[in-house]
Amino acid sequence: MRKRAAILYEPSTADFEAAAHAVLARLPDAFRRELAGVVLRIEEFATAEQLDAVGIADRWELTGLYEGVALTERSQWDSDGLPPVITLFRQPLLAEMEETGVTFDALIRHVVIHEAGHHFGLSDDDMHALEDSAGD
Repeated sequence: MRKRAAILYEPSTADFEAAAHAVLARLPDAFRRELAGVVLRIEEFATAEQLDAVGIADRWELTGLYEGVALTERSQWDSDGLPPVITLFRQPLLAEMEETGVTFDALIRHVVIHEAGHHFGLSDDDMHALEDSAGD
């Protein structure tokens, strides 16, 4: 079992939620409008079902997850059932901050934008290519 060492400042669930909403608020209007119906959640870890759905065995390896039907896959026949959800997993994100030294705001920005990208139908490979082309 993997454990984290204590860090000097450990952002709370409320801190994660505020930071994630701040990222969404800074997106261009067109993106914000399309993300308006997406629910944002903060959980300590992914559930076993969530891990299975993405083929990850170690709960420390999943930092964020989009669950829903991407805009590119929706049709006029889709019902307005459950809203899409972006979940950030607090403990794995704290561990990543500690291990990599990336700042809280930068990591939350990266993960929220990455998961929002899935809402727009981008694959992980597409998002990595965009990030690589944009540089730091």
